[in-house]
Amino acid sequence: MPPVSSHHLPLAHDAHHHPTGYVTSKKTSAKPSGNTLKCNNISSPVPLLTLHSLPPSNHLSSISTAQKMIKASQILSMPIYATTQNRARLGPTCTELGLDHDVHPAAHADKTAFSMYVPAIAAALAESGGPVEAVIVGIEAHICVTQTALDLLARGHRVYVLADGVGSCNAEEVPIALRRLAREGAVVTTSEGFLYECMGDAGVEEFKAVAGLVKESKERTREALQTLCKM
Repeated sequence: MPPVSSHHLPLAHDAHHHPTGYVTSKKTSAKPSGNTLKCNNISSPVPLLTLHSLPPSNHLSSISTAQKMIKASQILSMPIYATTQNRARLGPTCTELGLDHDVHPAAHADKTAFSMYVPAIAAALAESGGPVEAVIVGIEAHICVTQTALDLLARGHRVYVLADGVGSCNAEEVPIALRRLAREGAVVTTSEGFLYECMGDAGVEEFKAVAGLVKESKERTREALQTLCKM
């Protein structure tokens, strides 16, 4: 994965983007805790995706991570924002994510720009009332993901890019893009790392469901990270 509240951050970071299928989420009960992301203590974590309808095999890990994050967004009450890249020519976001049927994003826009930060998404994010914290997953890491992240950072949002949730037709582009985004101020992490940081405490009521989700997707996550480490 609708937005509920926003969190004003002391940092010049902006996060909400998804080049081809973009998902964002944030939590209602939120209080900022420095620069540490905890869904139960801040107002707006946001996952985003950028997936085409018929991705090549090296995008399968991106799809798997996107599916996990969509399920997590439902557990953690986080809104989803999605975009498609030139739907008339490239088709809808991959059907495995269910964005056209089972999942109901807070905003779902078509675009030709490479960044997800198009007017429809910008307007939806503006309803938060200020900078938020967002997570990006999808493709292409060096094009749509990068340009979305840079646009969000430039507008004062905090951006999280999930290393196991982004891909590219040229696998070698991924580590280059991730290194650049880290230098630009984005937080590059993993889906599991993000989810546990988001909860912050095993005592929260969502812990059991999220831990079960992590366990359920453990093998797919390991495969994605092993592939990433070989790049």
